[in-house]
Amino acid sequence: MVMKKFINKPEDITKELLEGFTLAYQEQVKLVSEKIVVRAKPKEKDKVAVITLGGAGHEPALIGFVGKGMLDAAVVGDIFAAPGAPKVLEALRLFKDHPAIVLVILNHAGDVMNGNLAYNMAVKEGINVRKILTAEDIAPGLDAPVEERRGLGGCIPLIKVAGTAAEKGHNIDEVLNVAEKFNQSMATLAVTMKTATHPQSGQYISELPDDMMEIGMGQHGEGGGTGPQKILTADETAEVMVKKLITAIKLQTGDKATLIINGSGATTLMEQFIVFRKAHQILSQLGVQLIHCRCGELLTVQEAAGFQMFLAKFDEQTLSHYTATCSTPYWTT
Repeated sequence: MVMKKFINKPEDITKELLEGFTLAYQEQVKLVSEKIVVRAKPKEKDKVAVITLGGAGHEPALIGFVGKGMLDAAVVGDIFAAPGAPKVLEALRLFKDHPAIVLVILNHAGDVMNGNLAYNMAVKEGINVRKILTAEDIAPGLDAPVEERRGLGGCIPLIKVAGTAAEKGHNIDEVLNVAEKFNQSMATLAVTMKTATHPQSGQYISELPDDMMEIGMGQHGEGGGTGPQKILTADETAEVMVKKLITAIKLQTGDKATLIINGSGATTLMEQFIVFRKAHQILSQLGVQLIHCRCGELLTVQEAAGFQMFLAKFDEQTLSHYTATCSTPYWTT
């Protein structure tokens, strides 16, 4: 299959995109050892560091959120593939002089396997590292065990909360406590009309008929949701999804929350705003106060057509961390 993408050699995609990214944002980030993106100006060594890992091909995630108030480093794997444990361990060693490290792992098999291996090796070396798993996808069901729930775009707002706590100088227990509190109050649901192609092969990850969509698709277009159905309107889709998310986090009148529509790559801002409008209407009618909402691409899957809807409930502590100042290439407050 001929790919209509502006690339050079397929095997050089990850290397070249990371070089280009760090050149474009050199005031904020730099590249270390080919696949570790770190802050251009490091955080003070007396503060907890926050690190994550994930495959390339999902830009701006996760490299776009390295910077003050969020990540200290993002370890990058090849396209749609987790980085190996040795590379993650290498990143952890860069921050061994900090009082502690928080390792954020998205619940995907490769990320979990390599993240856990690196974590175990780091602990044996005496590095003070703790981990937190994001698994906020509600497609498998509200009562599904954590191991069946995927980590989707909710990792980014969680990194914002954890990163702020670390930036403020909180100790490791305090950083983990506020991050886990937020982790338990967030939920994501994805919908797909057309899945992505793999940019190194041009092959579709999976396929849906032209007149079908699926609510509950995974990050790469894998199934596990409601099954294929006829394409709904923007309002119908938004209503189905936001009502499930409201139930998932037990949102009630008077609660404070944030709503994010995260485009998958091929869904235009026009479409995202129309979907956001309906979801906002439903939440406002419920009496929910929405704060610091967003539409745009945070965690993508190349040219997949669809979006992720993210909803999180705040208490005063998580709200203050979420709205605090930060400065990264793709998230600034």
